[in-house]
Amino acid sequence: MPLPYRPALAYRLPLLLPLLAAVALAGCSAFSSLTATGADAPDAPVARRVAALQPLDALLIGEQHDAPEHHVIERETVEALAARGHLAALALEMAEEGRSTAQLGPAATEAQVQAALDWSDKAWPWASYGPAVMAAVRAGVPVVGANLPRSRMKNAMADVSLDVQLNGEAFSAQQEAVREGHCRMLPESQIVPMTRIQVGRDRAMAQAIVKARKPGQTVVLIAGAGHVVRTLGVPQHLPDDVRIATVRLLAAPASAAGPQTGDYDRIWRTPPLPEKDYCAEFKRQARPQPRT
Repeated sequence: MPLPYRPALAYRLPLLLPLLAAVALAGCSAFSSLTATGADAPDAPVARRVAALQPLDALLIGEQHDAPEHHVIERETVEALAARGHLAALALEMAEEGRSTAQLGPAATEAQVQAALDWSDKAWPWASYGPAVMAAVRAGVPVVGANLPRSRMKNAMADVSLDVQLNGEAFSAQQEAVREGHCRMLPESQIVPMTRIQVGRDRAMAQAIVKARKPGQTVVLIAGAGHVVRTLGVPQHLPDDVRIATVRLLAAPASAAGPQTGDYDRIWRTPPLPEKDYCAEFKRQARPQPRT
């Protein structure tokens, strides 16, 4: 069974709570993964790991949002592909579809880049993602928003066509991931609408990859781990001719429980983080505040 992706809540609470009152964003769900060996071992340079996966049209990196080492790996991945002239684009869950740095030059300032992407530092700390984004910009490679715009989420909740984008078993698994990702605090009547948002977001990210692909180069997608699961996420919405690899970045000891065969193509482990009860914080902030 998939595991709840609690770290997504850590960065999203400021945005998630108001949305939860009016039906919130679907959380990213994490899944168990395969143990890395050889070129994918923790001590292998990122450039070597990336090279071992080529040739690819798209490399989908599933992160734990609050794991600092994951952001280092993402930057190094961008740098490794850009250095070889193999980076087609950097696509981000953290920016909305339609946002892009394509009109900016390599000398653009961080403020200009954030403005082009309409970056929300409150939801996605620029200190974490800025290094990877700026590595792409400095290399003259476009950074594109891939997430479903918030303005379209209400329509997505009512879009019954999203119910058949996945097979029945996968759609049911996504519903359970939504329950867990929201700490089982959502009313059951909202599970299907919220699952539609999750599916809509995955489809939007897939469309961003297709639009950005270039022959002989690789689009890198950075997203929460649940979005890049082969059986449920973005890969389900990509054409069969798009060559992809999905990599789960997992902040956990080598002895951690797993794997779930078929979820990801690779697992790159990083040092575990201190245990944190994300749901306790989520529930605390979700409680109605007394009027003053």
